[in-house]
Amino acid sequence: MSDNGKFEPRIVGFVCNWCTYAAADTAGISRLQQPPNVDVVRVMCSGRVDPVFILKAFAEGADGVIVSGCHPPGDCHYNSGNYKTFRRMPLIERLLEQYGIEKGRFHWGWISGAEAPKWAQLTRDFTEQVRNLGPLNWKRMFASKEE
Repeated sequence: MSDNGKFEPRIVGFVCNWCTYAAADTAGISRLQQPPNVDVVRVMCSGRVDPVFILKAFAEGADGVIVSGCHPPGDCHYNSGNYKTFRRMPLIERLLEQYGIEKGRFHWGWISGAEAPKWAQLTRDFTEQVRNLGPLNWKRMFASKEE
């Protein structure tokens, strides 16, 4: 909750070092309006985002998670990392659904280094979407079952 009593979601963004991180950095330097509650985790490639990272982010209190990398085909610094992301993320969406995490709490996609306005817009839109869903309280769901 913020000082005014309004729920402010905690969002974790796993972003590619070569593309989306550059866009996020440029958005900040350009002073584009973006919410302060998105914690950016720079990974060398979106293809290196293990499903465990996403589950752990939710388990540690994130209300939403973003995974973003280079545009396919051909923009990946590692040639096929974004293809791996493309194949893996729909499976992760299904996994999250099995764990009771609403589809609107997870977003994945592509943002190049030159798309700072797109990053800023994504963070604003996704924050609002997660805010409307309310707190996840995933930790509490599992704690009550263990007691």
